[in-house]
Amino acid sequence: MRGLVTATHRRHYVVLLDDGRTIVCLIRGRSLAIACGDRVEVSLAGEADGVIDAVEPRSSLLFRSDAHREKLLAANVTQLLGIVAPDPPYDDELVHRWIVAAESNHCRFALIANKKDLPSFAMLKSRLAQFQALGYTVVATSAAHDATNVAALLDGQRSVLIGQSGMGKSTLINTLLADARARVGELSASLRTGRHTTTETTLYSLGAEAWIVDSPGMKEFGLGHLSPAELEKAFVELRPLLGNCRFRNCRHDAEPGCALQEAIADGHQLLADTERSTRRLA
Repeated sequence: MRGLVTATHRRHYVVLLDDGRTIVCLIRGRSLAIACGDRVEVSLAGEADGVIDAVEPRSSLLFRSDAHREKLLAANVTQLLGIVAPDPPYDDELVHRWIVAAESNHCRFALIANKKDLPSFAMLKSRLAQFQALGYTVVATSAAHDATNVAALLDGQRSVLIGQSGMGKSTLINTLLADARARVGELSASLRTGRHTTTETTLYSLGAEAWIVDSPGMKEFGLGHLSPAELEKAFVELRPLLGNCRFRNCRHDAEPGCALQEAIADGHQLLADTERSTRRLA
């Protein structure tokens, strides 16, 4: 049997089979790494239980990593949606890390600026202008009241929604999808997780081939799996300059003939900011 992974919680996985049935699966052995959005092959172990035997080839895999471990977010994604708000405090470097993750997976990236009804939203909006200048979509919304403009981003896309706790991810999902609360209750019962607090990653179908994955809140987004070359290519404003340095292994720091440093010296302030970000992320 084949199916789509629609929820993950610890070592339990909900799989929507191609015949329309939904089962809860374990994995065979410990070598498999499973994410929401994965297409998998399963063996039935009962009426509503199964075992995941294999993962079909992926078109993309979004995950975060540090020196010690990796945390899978979603597979076969075409779009990463980052959600920010004035409160909790906005983290500029975290957004840069989301963009790097999206670009390194050849995914679209868009920012959802939530809680536009708050007085402090004007300051947040001005800080997000830098991403609009790079060509990324920034949508202002108040998820608790109306998410029509966000819904337009989801059409035909396989999206993953990420953000810090308290930014309004669950509120946005509930506004976008009328049956989201019912879906959460159903999954919590199936996975025996009790009261749901977005501790599992959940996929919601949007019809046809489109879906959105709601991920747990995160304070950090490690990129330890990316090489320095992959990091610099993920900054769209650096791409025209890459390969123009005097030395092939230029670190864009103090080496002579560095194209990035020359651009900064010519007054490209945005490049200066990005060059510092590249070194921090590395």
